[in-house]
Parts: sequence; structure tokens; C-alpha cells
Amino acid sequence: MSLLSSVAVFFVIWWLCLFVVLPFGVKSQHESNEIVPGSDPGAPQQPLLLRRALATTLLAMIVFSGIYLYFGVYQLTLEDLLP
Repeated sequence: MSLLSSVAVFFVIWWLCLFVVLPFGVKSQHESNEIVPGSDPGAPQQPLLLRRALATTLLAMIVFSGIYLYFGVYQLTLEDLLP
């Protein structure tokens, strides 16, 4: 697996993991009864984006390492997954 393809695969995995991590622990303004004027009541009270970005990066690194081991180190293919 070349460096460019590894970066591209990691980028795709990171975005997929971001959408998995985003909904966890979110409390909307409506749930906390502290609605900021001019904002949507369903908006998160504290998005904690830096913490979510770090969690996404950690999860993406774990997933990517498994994919890299399978395809890069062991040189297996998708056909090897089939029984």
C-alpha cells in the first residue's frame, strides 16, 4: 500500500468514524432548558469538538491499523475474505 493510498484510506476512515462519534454524549439546548436566543433548540449545548476530533482520530487509527495489517502487511485481498 503506497503512502498516497494510505493517506486517502485514512482520510475516508476518519470521516466515517467522525459520523459515528458525533452523536455520543450530546445534550441539546432543549433538553437542558437553556436555549440561546437565535439558535435552534436542537443544537448541542456544548459540542466539545476538540474532544470528539481526538476520539475520532484514535478510533480511525485503530481501524486503519487493522486494514493496513490485512492488506499491507499480510498482502491479503478481498477474495481471501470469502469462504
